[in-house]
Amino acid sequence: MATATKAQSAPARGNIVAIVAMFFLFAMISFVTNLAAPLGTIWKNNYEWSGMLGNMMNFLAYLFMGIPAGNLLVKIGYKKTALYAMIVGLVGLIFQYLSGIFGTETAVFSVGADVVTLNFIIYLLGAFICGFCVCMLNTVVNPMLNQLGGGGNTGNQLVQTGGSFNSLAGTLTPLFVGMLIGQVTDTTSMSDVAPLLFIAMGVFVVAFIIISAVAIPEPHLAKGDAAKVAKVKSKHSPWSFRHTVLGVFGIFLYVGIEVGIPGVLIFYLSDSAASGITENATAVAGGVAAIYWLLMLVGRLISSVISGKVSSRLQLIVVSTAAIFLVCLAIFLPGDIRVSMPAYSSADGFSMAQVPAKALFLVLCGLCTSVMWGGIFNLAVEGLGKYTAQASGIFMMMVVGGGVMPLIQNAIATSVGYMASYWLVVAMLAYLLFYGCAGCKNVNKDIPVDETDAPDLRDL
Repeated sequence: MATATKAQSAPARGNIVAIVAMFFLFAMISFVTNLAAPLGTIWKNNYEWSGMLGNMMNFLAYLFMGIPAGNLLVKIGYKKTALYAMIVGLVGLIFQYLSGIFGTETAVFSVGADVVTLNFIIYLLGAFICGFCVCMLNTVVNPMLNQLGGGGNTGNQLVQTGGSFNSLAGTLTPLFVGMLIGQVTDTTSMSDVAPLLFIAMGVFVVAFIIISAVAIPEPHLAKGDAAKVAKVKSKHSPWSFRHTVLGVFGIFLYVGIEVGIPGVLIFYLSDSAASGITENATAVAGGVAAIYWLLMLVGRLISSVISGKVSSRLQLIVVSTAAIFLVCLAIFLPGDIRVSMPAYSSADGFSMAQVPAKALFLVLCGLCTSVMWGGIFNLAVEGLGKYTAQASGIFMMMVVGGGVMPLIQNAIATSVGYMASYWLVVAMLAYLLFYGCAGCKNVNKDIPVDETDAPDLRDL
């Protein structure tokens, strides 16, 4: 009896270590991703049109890497995929660091009156490479945590908890960048945030060592006859399900909402002429944006508690409605109405800064966006059965929306104003409300989704 108990406890301890490792990777995903928007304030000072371009490159990588990352996971497993991802991420960060010291005087081409230099191209390449990294890590952590939790509610709770670490890193990243940059001037460059990039590189190295030493269960790796079955093509696919197709587009829009709200907010608050913030505007913007990610952390923690009793559909409907209300308030509220919000600067430390009340309502949207990913994903894969894994790869590709939609929003902000650009966010939120109310219903229940309809192996 004692032997059996000991044998059972070892896997449990191993799972705990693996879960902690996945939480760590979840945090790294947000850390790398959320470097893009605050770093964009540096480049926006040189090229007004470039504010969200680094963010766009980061998310564009998902479009190219989503399916390959899923295939890589199947072929080499969770652990090796994560290790390769960290090597890729380290390379991407090195490129971003080099953009601060190399090619600053070398002109490449012109965009209107702007002369684009080589260092900006190097930065965009680094952001693109980092996008490959976070796509691979996302492919690992979501199914891995669900599996370690045994699926169902427990698996969903682990994913939500991992998302909380993701939000915590998202809270700290813009705050750290704002601290290092302070006020963006004509002389501000990537070299000013080199310490943060070095820290990020060190984190990747440490993470590589830790994950290398951790035993990660790999039960999904197909062997023997199971591998043959996996190669059999079905006449159906995730694209055969209407609620999945609508959900895929919903994920595309959702990531655009999540990134666009704080991204354009940072540009708005950093622009002294628009926001009225005259001292340490970029540091204040980073501090305010950090609250958005902190509220996402709070929202995910709340969702992890109530998800066992409150359906994903109801959560999505409620938060979509609330977010529409908050964004509309921010749009219509006069800019001269001010509120005090926490900020940080290297000179004054933590303090309360007077910012437009618009910022407060946009920051509160973090409570709403926090649960949207899980809600949309759960609704979109409901009833897919054996097609779920394939759908996950498609969803990962649609994360590219986090680059495309904020880029469009930034273009609108540049043309007609920061607050006017948030009408795009309202339209995207309206679609998510529609999806929660009607689009998520599975109208293709006649399609067989069980593994039992796989062909006999003797016919292979």
